[in-house]
Amino acid sequence: MIDIERSSGNVYADLGTPDAEAMQRKAQLAAKIGEIIKARKWSQQRAADILGITQPKLSGMLRGQFRGISESKMLDCLTRLGRDVKIVIGKPHRRAGHVQVEFA
Repeated sequence: MIDIERSSGNVYADLGTPDAEAMQRKAQLAAKIGEIIKARKWSQQRAADILGITQPKLSGMLRGQFRGISESKMLDCLTRLGRDVKIVIGKPHRRAGHVQVEFA
């Protein structure tokens, strides 16, 4: 018999990654960056030039290897791709807050 475990919705948390929430956000940002590049039919080299990163670094990011790329740099990439980035600080509550990514 095969044991099936329900996902938390965050594969990094399910795998026990210590910085699971940050990795999930980076995955969402990288996916959006890749989606925009693909929609524009740009080569990775052209996109890398516009984003201000090397082509190998862009390639790695799009393949999920983004540990060496900050969330700040990924947000900068989105603005260079013509997207507005809005950061909203919510109302306080008793427990620790969290960071969430939403796309309009």
